Amino acid sequence: MIRKKVLIQDRIRRTGKSFCFIPHRFLTDGFLQSLTRHELALYLFLVLASDKNGLSYYGDKSICSKLGLKEQDYLFARSCLIHKDLIVYDGTLFQVLSLPPSAHKI
Repeated sequence: MIRKKVLIQDRIRRTGKSFCFIPHRFLTDGFLQSLTRHELALYLFLVLASDKNGLSYYGDKSICSKLGLKEQDYLFARSCLIHKDLIVYDGTLFQVLSLPPSAHKI
């Protein structure tokens, strides 16, 4: 068994006033591997931008600018994340959802 030790004591991550997390299942249940780089970038952005309920109001142009994505790549990534049941979008508001029972692959 590997024994863990903190390598740099004064650099331990702490949860601040903002809130975000990605469940460990995202890695172990194949969600990470099922996403393209654009989908992963958008998913990570939405996780970081969302509140404790997973809600974010960032607009399409702002997201494209921050991620350096072309509009068609962004729209396709958004559509794929919706299809994979990771997010919902109502035209104004995003919600990052709890992970579904299994990773969806297209």
